[in-house]
Amino acid sequence: MNPAQKALWYIESHLAAPLTLDEIAGVSGVSRFHLVRAFGAATGLSVMRYVRARRLSKAARALVAGAPDILSLALDADYSSHEAFTRAFREHFGVTPEAVRAATCLDHLRLQEPIVMNSTALDHLNAPRFETSRPLLVAGISERCTHENGGAGIPNQWQQFHHSVDHIPGRIGKVAYGVCCNGDDAGNFDYIAGVEVADFSDLPREFSRVRIPEQKYAVFTHSEHISTIRRTVNTIWNHWLPVSGFKAADAPNFERYDEKFDPATGNGGLEIWIPVRE
Repeated sequence: MNPAQKALWYIESHLAAPLTLDEIAGVSGVSRFHLVRAFGAATGLSVMRYVRARRLSKAARALVAGAPDILSLALDADYSSHEAFTRAFREHFGVTPEAVRAATCLDHLRLQEPIVMNSTALDHLNAPRFETSRPLLVAGISERCTHENGGAGIPNQWQQFHHSVDHIPGRIGKVAYGVCCNGDDAGNFDYIAGVEVADFSDLPREFSRVRIPEQKYAVFTHSEHISTIRRTVNTIWNHWLPVSGFKAADAPNFERYDEKFDPATGNGGLEIWIPVRE
């Protein structure tokens, strides 16, 4: 298991929480010494520099969107004061937060985007089982993922989901779903981190919704750490499906997370449901 992949996933899914090098190394299963060198070799950045750059980049986007309270942004980025945040922001971008907010433009800033995790193919993929899913109504947090970023921001999206899931009315069961839908020819798609609901009638406007019809699925088990899911997904679409005798059906594909999955550590496994037809 790649420690840098685990570290990237943990950082992105805990970006709004306090983070320390010891904590990230612990989750990655290696020492501080090991992680610093492994992460640097994989990304060209130090661990905590990446954390800082991602938080400041997220704050810059909020400023351009008109965020009125810079102190709140500072606290969300784990800075104890407006002054400390402004100093770090100016050191990183060369301008003050106030100047970025007034300019309403990011073109001149060197933003740190999420680093895409390893997507090389697996040497071995266990055969799937086949199921016909019942119709599902899923509600949750939605973001548009582009072909360029490949959904690198999805871990942070799940963090938002866990903070808001208790406000989703009509939830059914404890299973969570990561649904990919509304794809286009450029490779862009909507990703919804959500739960099954009884209906959409009382769903607050801040939540997105998707209907998953009854459909035949090939169901794959991903038992490794969540940070390696891209490798499994890539292997399914580029290696298993072309020789399987099936074709991809025009329906959402999704991840299914039951109670065995631990969102704090990324361990416990999940299922990947791919819609297929003869």
